[in-house]
Amino acid sequence: MNVLILGGGGREHALAMALAKSPSLSRLFVAPGNPGCAALAENVALPIDDHAAIVDFCRAREIGLVVVGPEAPLVAGVVDDLAAAGILCFGPSKAAARLEGSKGFAKDFCREFGIPTGDYRRLADAASALAYVRAKGAPIVVKADGLAAGKGVVVAMTLDEAEQAIQSMFAGAFGGAGAQLVVEDYLDGEELSFFALCDGTRAVAFAGAQDHKRVGDGDAGPNTGGMGAYSPAPIVTPAVHARIMAQVIEPTLRGLASDGIPYTGFLYAGLMIAPDGTPNVLEFNCRFGDPETQPIMMRLRSDLTPLCEAALDGKLDACDAVWDSRAALGVVMAAGGYPETYRKGERISGLDVAARLPGKVFHAGTQLVGSDILTSGGRVLCAVGLGMDVRAAQRQAYDLVGAIHWNLVQYRRDIGYRAIERET
Repeated sequence: MNVLILGGGGREHALAMALAKSPSLSRLFVAPGNPGCAALAENVALPIDDHAAIVDFCRAREIGLVVVGPEAPLVAGVVDDLAAAGILCFGPSKAAARLEGSKGFAKDFCREFGIPTGDYRRLADAASALAYVRAKGAPIVVKADGLAAGKGVVVAMTLDEAEQAIQSMFAGAFGGAGAQLVVEDYLDGEELSFFALCDGTRAVAFAGAQDHKRVGDGDAGPNTGGMGAYSPAPIVTPAVHARIMAQVIEPTLRGLASDGIPYTGFLYAGLMIAPDGTPNVLEFNCRFGDPETQPIMMRLRSDLTPLCEAALDGKLDACDAVWDSRAALGVVMAAGGYPETYRKGERISGLDVAARLPGKVFHAGTQLVGSDILTSGGRVLCAVGLGMDVRAAQRQAYDLVGAIHWNLVQYRRDIGYRAIERET
């Protein structure tokens, strides 16, 4: 079978690694891909916002399955357009992808179906938003309603921070994504990324992971798309796992199905696990996360292709996923200045050295120019190590990081600290 992956980041490199292992695979394409994907698949210069071009490519190359990496094509309805052309596409419909496309929709959905989440208010103008946060006080969380590449959230620890975030978002900091805001209560606890594979009515839990959103060590600085992650997440005890499935994943599938929009694909619940174990929903994503996908796919031992096909066929009841018992930890190497203004075009050295070390380096914001690999984005690489525990995986990941360099490279030096504290 010929398979097409849409996307060009670290998540798509990791998905390519997993899908390339399938004995049912004939040819693997990634659009647009990156230099890391090119070692596993054929990169194609296909604009992923041009659904007609994607349909034409799939017909010409006899694509049997399309796997969508990023959220924007899903929210724009690429699954619906491919389905109308008779092409199998793994991911939720445009209607179901509103869970990620609108944070306000997701919060209203949680309220309607009794899914635990923080109290909130949807606000459409700065005056109302400012009045609301002044009445509520800080800490408080300010979110752009639409897609903002993982950066449209400000956890404001002071009232001044909240007011600045509101003014900035309504002034266009995130374009149309900030035309409306969601302001919600600050929740205490520990964050968790929980993934499930869904076929419309059933869900198979994938490995959990914990991401590090803030740019600096000790969770300092602004939010980013993610600076590193590890899997499994020690906070997911059997009891916590059962509560997440019963209180979040299953009622989400039932609620969407009852609204006539069954959910098929990866469902990513960003959760705050309260001290009493309650899994409060912070956000939903309608696809795999980045950088969580990289360590999770390093641990996946099952063939990903038949799992995707079973979800599309509504037959997940006969499937399960098998995992490497070892821990995996990924460290994101970013361009200097990220998540604000950063430079592109810096030459990356040491990738050949890293390739001889244990673990795996996933490409994200890179480009091949002549014989050189150059930086081309904010998050450039993700170095992933495996180990018997998180500390061992961390050592392997940072050995990879130490082998690689470019001008003004930045990365956190404490990825995995929560899990290591538990281990010690």
